Amino acid sequence: MTARIMIVDDDPLVRSGLRLLLGGDPGLDIVAEAANGQEALDKHRDGPVDLVLMDLRMPVLDGIAATGRFKTLPTPPAVIVLTTFDADDFVVRALAMGADGFLLKDTAPDEIVAAIHDVLAGRPALSPSVTAALIKQVVSVGGARSASAASRIQSLTAREHDVAVELARGASNAEIAERLYMSLATVKAHISHIFTKLDAANRVQVAIVMHDAEVV
Repeated sequence: MTARIMIVDDDPLVRSGLRLLLGGDPGLDIVAEAANGQEALDKHRDGPVDLVLMDLRMPVLDGIAATGRFKTLPTPPAVIVLTTFDADDFVVRALAMGADGFLLKDTAPDEIVAAIHDVLAGRPALSPSVTAALIKQVVSVGGARSASAASRIQSLTAREHDVAVELARGASNAEIAERLYMSLATVKAHISHIFTKLDAANRVQVAIVMHDAEVV
């Protein structure tokens, strides 16, 4: 099925650019645009959408507050925050309000499209560059927790361990492939094994385990 998408940004040029970027994907249908959070909520009531691309700093109602209100609806849409700001408090506040993803506006177009499909499939999406900011806020390394994490990573092979370290540093798949001299397919295979062995649902959870184990 085609996913119904709303773009929310107070800059009309940004909205036009995102519309062009996403318009080539047959699985995505841009059905609405809004210049602020309140307008987005009003338009969603008139015609519900599946996913909202949400800017942070907007007049009337900002993206963080709007995300929180969207998530209180009986059938809330998925929300990806798309912004130029990667400050720690923005990341944590947006995710605390229920955002399903947090991407910077300079993220490569194909990665934005891939992130949208990930979120629509129920997988959270975070730009590698904001992963470290989130970790700094949520990681609290204690003795027992550190020991547990250290025990968990023992199940990784040497190469999986190398990949997990790069994940914890916020590297993208392409960056890992370049740094470790692997193909992208090999990187993806290692990441899949890492998720399974560490019982992690996403890259952030892998990064937290690696930080808890004091590897990075």
